Amino acid sequence: MQLIADAGSTKTVWSLLTRSGHSEDFQTEGINPFFQSENDIADIVSNRLLPQLAKHLWVGPIINIYFYGAGCTKEKSVIVKNALSRFFKKSEIVVDSDMVGAAVALFGKQTGVACILGTGSNSCLWSDEQIKFQVPSLGFILGDEGSGGALGKRLVADLLKNQLNEELKHKFLTENNLTQADIIERVYRQPLPNRFLASLSKFCADNISDENIKALVKRHFAEFADRILVQYKNVALSAGIEDLKFGFVGSVAYYYEPFLREVMTERGLQISEILKDPIKNLSNHLIVNS
Repeated sequence: MQLIADAGSTKTVWSLLTRSGHSEDFQTEGINPFFQSENDIADIVSNRLLPQLAKHLWVGPIINIYFYGAGCTKEKSVIVKNALSRFFKKSEIVVDSDMVGAAVALFGKQTGVACILGTGSNSCLWSDEQIKFQVPSLGFILGDEGSGGALGKRLVADLLKNQLNEELKHKFLTENNLTQADIIERVYRQPLPNRFLASLSKFCADNISDENIKALVKRHFAEFADRILVQYKNVALSAGIEDLKFGFVGSVAYYYEPFLREVMTERGLQISEILKDPIKNLSNHLIVNS
């Protein structure tokens, strides 16, 4: 059997594949070695993943594990690999970035720009089954344009600085049972502020009929397109690639698809596919190529 993981800061989706092609999906909290230690990740595997897998392991051993995750740089991927190795001692374990996982899921062996718009954001030009060019995300503080964390940050800042109407501000604070002091505490003094702010961005989806919220969401995607995506178009044109496609994975791209498509169309950027989760496409790719 094979176990595939698509991990973000908020959640990790696991897919168990049998030799017959049957698959079953599971979910645990997010795994990101930039924010979590080996012991933290091992606790998630032990307490959240293994109990879900237990009833399936009678079918046979897990031979391969493919883990694609946020924060899984060459330096940090060993943290995840070591945590998994504690429990899957006989499995061959491959840990790579969520960016590679998204690119494989969206384009496989084809050329295109793969984008992740979830709690965080990232992107790359994918060709010949490798990353050819990448505009750095720079993380939550310096970048993450287009992400749920960035959208939540923009929303909260506009509300608290009275850039949106008072009715929206009151509704937001009441529904989330928050005060300004609570928000400052969560953002500046508690761990994982990007995850907290990304959770607040759901308010935009719930109130998307408000014209101010619509404008905020569109500005959010316009900044991502203008600061990040246009660079890929220019690099591709200089390399003789004219019919460049852009693919997206992640909940932010999925739930705000109409606004994303509007911004992309205005800039002459073609969308190939928008996936909420890349796990199914990843599974199909790995089955075909195994």
